[in-house]
Amino acid sequence: MKCIILAGGKGSRLSELTKSIPKPMVTINNKPIIFHIMCHYRKYGIKDFIIAAGYKKKIIKNYFKKNFFDWNVKIVDTGLKTMTGGRLKRLEKYIDKDEDFMFTYGDGVSNVNIKKLLNFHYKEKKILTVTAVHPPARFGEIVLNKNLVKSFKEKPQVKNGWINGGFFVSNYKFFKFIKKDQDILEKDPLENLCKQKQLAAYKHDGFWKCMDTIRDRDVLREIYKKNENLYKL
Repeated sequence: MKCIILAGGKGSRLSELTKSIPKPMVTINNKPIIFHIMCHYRKYGIKDFIIAAGYKKKIIKNYFKKNFFDWNVKIVDTGLKTMTGGRLKRLEKYIDKDEDFMFTYGDGVSNVNIKKLLNFHYKEKKILTVTAVHPPARFGEIVLNKNLVKSFKEKPQVKNGWINGGFFVSNYKFFKFIKKDQDILEKDPLENLCKQKQLAAYKHDGFWKCMDTIRDRDVLREIYKKNENLYKL
């Protein structure tokens, strides 16, 4: 099974680092975050990767000239201004019509069980499965009992809500929901799929972290130091 990594954006919210390198190449303990993402898939036997590149694509290409394990890595220029849906659409020709495939973003890591995710997708028989995760809270959470603070937690993980965590499994039919380069994956394509009741959600309660800021990167570095096997091959 092939796995697509969306890695072409400018990463403007991490501009302090992405002026010189693309966001997926920002390092977590001396390895680019995209490397950690791919290592996690490889742990479950996924070793055929297509990287949807764009911004500073040469840096990604040069990095993957090295021979990493038994990976098959194809890097495709999907344009500088192409949106997430459009990048995926440009890779349609690399996917067989009778083939399911996986895709995710180039800035999020998780310990999601890929085997269980795949089994869920096959069981649900929908066009697309998204991994749903709990979002981290932006601010500290205070639980009150009248005027008394019952508990205080600094930026805890929200347990009641769910957000798009990436780590998708898709049928080839999903390509027909994307029309043009400027289609944003998370808008019309996924919304229309939802209207047709063809979007399933695999709920993941475990580790998930997206790298949007330098603080996020620093947190990931600390997590990696404490648990090297969390998302590393």
